[in-house]
Amino acid sequence: MVAIAILAPFLGTVDPTRIDPANRNKRPDTEITIRHDDGTTTKRIAYFGTDSLGRDVYSRVLYGTRVSLIVGISVAVLAVALGLMIGMVSGYVRWADGIIMRIMDGLMAIPGILLAIALVSIWRAGITTVIFAIVVPEVPRVVRLVRSIVLTVREEPYVEGAISVGTPTVTLLFRHILPNTVAPLIVQATFTAAAAIITEAILSFLGIGIPPETPSWGNIMAEGRTLFRIFPHNILYPGIFLALAVLAINVMGDGLRDTLDPKMSKNT
Repeated sequence: MVAIAILAPFLGTVDPTRIDPANRNKRPDTEITIRHDDGTTTKRIAYFGTDSLGRDVYSRVLYGTRVSLIVGISVAVLAVALGLMIGMVSGYVRWADGIIMRIMDGLMAIPGILLAIALVSIWRAGITTVIFAIVVPEVPRVVRLVRSIVLTVREEPYVEGAISVGTPTVTLLFRHILPNTVAPLIVQATFTAAAAIITEAILSFLGIGIPPETPSWGNIMAEGRTLFRIFPHNILYPGIFLALAVLAINVMGDGLRDTLDPKMSKNT
C-alpha cells in the first residue's frame, strides 16, 4: 500500500483528474484514443475502464491510495498520542479518573461513524476535517486501553518501591509505566488505521468527506453508484482495493499482537 501510494505518479497511466468526454464509461481493458491539446493522439489501455466523465479509473484508484494512507496514518498517530496522554493521567491521577472516564464513556456511547458524520458536517470539507472527525471517536478506545495498563502496572512491586523512595511522578510515568504501553499501542494503532480508512471511505461516499475533485476510494465509488448496474467497474475496483488494504492492515495487526504479546496469542 505504501509502495503504491509513493509510486502512483509512475504507475498511473494518465492524470487522474483529466476529463475526457469522448471516452466516457469505457469498460476495463478497452483501448482508447486520447486527443491532446496540440492535436496529436495517443492510444492506451484503460485497465480499470473510465467513469462517466471519461477519467481513468485505474489512475484514480492508485492516487486514492495516497488519501487512504494519509488518513489512516494521521488518525492512528493522533489517536494514540492523545489517548496515551489522557489515559496515563486517568490511570494515575485518581481524582481525574472519574471525570475523564465519564467523558470517554459519553463519546463511546455514540456510534463512531455517526459522531464522525456530525463533526465533519460542522466544518468545511477537507482532509484535515476528515482526520479530526475520525480521531475524536477513536481516542476513547486508546484511553481505555492505556488506563487499564496503568492501573495494572502501578500495583506492581517495583512501581510501589519507586513511589516509596520518592521517585518523581514524571520519572515514574516515563520510566516505569510508559514502556509497558508501547506494544499494545502499536497493535492498537494498526486497527485504528484500518478503521480510519473505512470511515473516510464512508464519509467520502456520502459526499461529506474528501472533496469530490480529489481522487479517493469513497469518492470513486460514490461517482459510480448511479450506473452500477451497467458499469460496475467504477465501484468494483476501488472496493477491492479498500477491502484488501483493510485486510492487510488487520493481518499485520494480528501478527504484531502475536509477536509482541505471546500470552494473548496463546489465549486466542
